[in-house]
Amino acid sequence: MSRAYNFSPGPATLPEPVLRQAQATMLEYGNTGASILEISHRGPDFIAVAQQAEADLRTLLSIPDDYAVIFTAGGATTVQALLPLNFAAPGQACDYVVSGHWGKTALRQAAPCVDARIAASSESGGFRDVPARSQWRLSADAAYVHVTANETIHGVEWRDIPAAGNAPLIADFSSSIVSEPLDVTRFGAVYAGAQKNLGPVGITVLIVRRDLLERSGQPRAPIFDYAAQANAESMLNTPPSWNWYVLGLTVKWMLEQGGVAEFARRNARKAALLYAAIDGSGGYYRNEVAPDARSRMNVPFFLHDPALDKVFLDEAKQAGLVALKGHRVLGGMRASLYNAMPEAGVQALVDFMREFQQAHG
Repeated sequence: MSRAYNFSPGPATLPEPVLRQAQATMLEYGNTGASILEISHRGPDFIAVAQQAEADLRTLLSIPDDYAVIFTAGGATTVQALLPLNFAAPGQACDYVVSGHWGKTALRQAAPCVDARIAASSESGGFRDVPARSQWRLSADAAYVHVTANETIHGVEWRDIPAAGNAPLIADFSSSIVSEPLDVTRFGAVYAGAQKNLGPVGITVLIVRRDLLERSGQPRAPIFDYAAQANAESMLNTPPSWNWYVLGLTVKWMLEQGGVAEFARRNARKAALLYAAIDGSGGYYRNEVAPDARSRMNVPFFLHDPALDKVFLDEAKQAGLVALKGHRVLGGMRASLYNAMPEAGVQALVDFMREFQQAHG
């Protein structure tokens, strides 16, 4: 078997050592006589898995004790719908800084139950930049201010998210969490779907300051109550145990590799390599994002002639480079460079792009 270099935006490539370890324990976990997929989430073996995953994530991101770590199913979009229910009063203002498709999605999820306001947006410019802090129009009584740290579709990333004033700042870090050091204490909450850097699709992490869990919020079922989830250690109901297990393996792998500081160095090198190839192609390839807002994780790019798109994708697949098709919103190409993508994969893509230009230029 020969694994391709997988540039998928999510579900994304996972570290091969993690996949092999998961494979090895698929039939039997430890001395349980059963697969990790089959053992009870209430039993001591899985509780040890869950507790170790949280402890390792806390170490990886230096999460202080006054923040709860909650693991849930449902994806980041579900978190977006639950944020206003847990942290805002009915009809209260909540400010959204919109820098791309997923920022708009977060706003849309909140709109049915709060006064969701656009504090700033870069949509008029095609989401090719982030809204400058001077453009933010924050509400005096906002329950929170929401930003999307990295936009996977438009390839826009906040390199330094500004302070939000008196309201707690909540950020969707789905596609950039653990890609570099993160000062969690600057935020009231951060959340992330796992399927980019943390593990497989099907589990989501919410890191939330404990005082926010004391807010009354709005009427909601207990299963949607984050305070109740925190008190139950994310086990109000049966959790996605396999996904939690693989997330734990992935976090441990990142610690063994040197932690977020090491991945920050790797990711900077990978992104610089690809952007240099695009910018140095003489216009054969182009990226339209403002240089200061270019994402390190998701790099959209376009060929000078869209008629070559299918040829590019077909030949790339033959070369062992897969999942490079751009999102339907933008078209073109997109390369996702998450933690598990090795530098050799990016170098292979850059080499292919150069050869493609020579062959089809």
